[in-house]
Amino acid sequence: MKKKLIQHTTEHFEKIFQKAPEHIFLSPGRINIIGEHVDYNDGFVMPAAINKYICFAISKNTDTNVTLIAQDLNETYKFDLKDELKPLDKMWVNYILGVLHQLKSKGLTNGFNIVFSSTIPMGAGLSSSAALECGIGYAMNKLFNLSLTKEQIALIGQKSEHTFVGVNCGIMDQFASVFGKKNSVIKLDCNTLAYEYYKADFKKYSLLLLDSNVKHTHLTSGYNVRRQEVEEGLAIIKEHFPQVKTFRDCSEVMILGLKEELGETIFKRCHFVVKEIKRVLDAAKALNDSDFKRLGQLMSETHQGLSKEYEVSCEEIDFLVDAVHHEKTVLGSRMMGGGFGGCSINLVEKGSEKELIEKISTQYRNAFGIELKAYKVKISKGTSLYKD
Repeated sequence: MKKKLIQHTTEHFEKIFQKAPEHIFLSPGRINIIGEHVDYNDGFVMPAAINKYICFAISKNTDTNVTLIAQDLNETYKFDLKDELKPLDKMWVNYILGVLHQLKSKGLTNGFNIVFSSTIPMGAGLSSSAALECGIGYAMNKLFNLSLTKEQIALIGQKSEHTFVGVNCGIMDQFASVFGKKNSVIKLDCNTLAYEYYKADFKKYSLLLLDSNVKHTHLTSGYNVRRQEVEEGLAIIKEHFPQVKTFRDCSEVMILGLKEELGETIFKRCHFVVKEIKRVLDAAKALNDSDFKRLGQLMSETHQGLSKEYEVSCEEIDFLVDAVHHEKTVLGSRMMGGGFGGCSINLVEKGSEKELIEKISTQYRNAFGIELKAYKVKISKGTSLYKD
């Protein structure tokens, strides 16, 4: 599939520009094993890059002109790098412009031509946006010797999303895209960006994503509202416990004691965050011990919290998680990503996937009239220059 994507993108570049691209880059999507909605709450997350990619075919220009071609959308955008870069009404362009805007102050002055194409499903919660931002940042860094570290590339991608796209996202997606390592998950401290790799040898289990094929429109607004709610909650907690700097310093006992002050909604949000930060640490231990049953249990607990307390799930995703709950071949299941649609991530016995997909697809079709998509994913390396 990777080879096919590279061929497909390269051929399109050759057709448009009448020459072969100088370089090919691959930037992966990501999954998150556990640690949802805590990357902007000073918690820990456990993402990994996966074997679904955006492929970039690139060549330098001799002037400052830039041509961006989104092959899958059949859209082109051209501009001069000397011009002031501002957000447009073309969303895919904004992800790229937001990165280039920052790189101009770091020495990017040269134009280029680029064709990109993707096997990362859009809107499935696999961070195609972070793969796009980080792929561009990584490629520019290599192409024009900008001397950026991997960490800087991830932060540039995040800032692009804040400033040019208007989503106040945490750092997890970009970090996973750049720092991904084959067969390893990353335990990332979202405060300090310190990270550790944990071996992700799931032995007789595999990761299966069930894509609800729905994307409810309130993702951005719902996401930004959640951020406001937890910030409000943390301010109240700090008034009562001055030693608390972040949610990481909070205990469940503290939150339970402030239930009335926080009010029902903010209490639920904060309770979820504190519990989820603890679950990531428990999941790291479970991975170290190869205790996959425990890992699955923690994933399922996370889903209950996301659905009932953080309230970022939706009817379709809850259905997919509930549908596998009593399947003996499934150790754990939860919503993944920002929420309000997208995928569930499932830890399942190897060899059981086909039967499970057929069974759940039928149930899902009967309930919602929607075709389910399923992806078996492997954990792969991060953004890289492709060499034959």
